[in-house]
Amino acid sequence: MKITSRFTVAVHTLLVIYVYGKERKTTSEFIAASVNVNPVVIRRTLLSLKAAGMIEVRAGSGGANIIKDPGDITLYDVYAATDCVDGDLFHFHENPNPGCRVGKNIHAVLGAHLADAQAALENELKKVSLADLVGELESRVE
Repeated sequence: MKITSRFTVAVHTLLVIYVYGKERKTTSEFIAASVNVNPVVIRRTLLSLKAAGMIEVRAGSGGANIIKDPGDITLYDVYAATDCVDGDLFHFHENPNPGCRVGKNIHAVLGAHLADAQAALENELKKVSLADLVGELESRVE
C-alpha cells in the first residue's frame, strides 16, 4: 500500500504558497503549474489545508495564504490533513486460514510490529516543519 500523492502535493502546495505568496497571488492555476497537475487537484488540496487551519483561500482568484506559523506546521499535520492513508498504513489480508498455525496467528505476531512502524513514521513526520523545508529549499535555490 502506498501513501497517496495527496501528501506530497499538499507539501508542494504549501511551499509554493510560502515562497511566492509575498510577491503574487497563489491561485490554484499558479500552484498547479508548479506541481504539474490539474488545478482541480490543487483546489481539493487547498480545501483540505483550509479545513486543517493552515491556510486561508480568498474567493474567486484571490489566491491562498498560509495563516499558521510555518514552524508550527509539521509534515505530520499535512499527512493527517490530506487523508493520504485510509486507516492504518498497513492492511492485513482479510481471511487468513484459521486452520493453519501461521494463518491463525499472523495478526498477533505481526500486528504490533506494524503499528510500531506506523508510529515511527508518524513520529518522524512530526519532527519536520514547513519552516525546516523552506530552509532546505532556500539552500538549494540558485
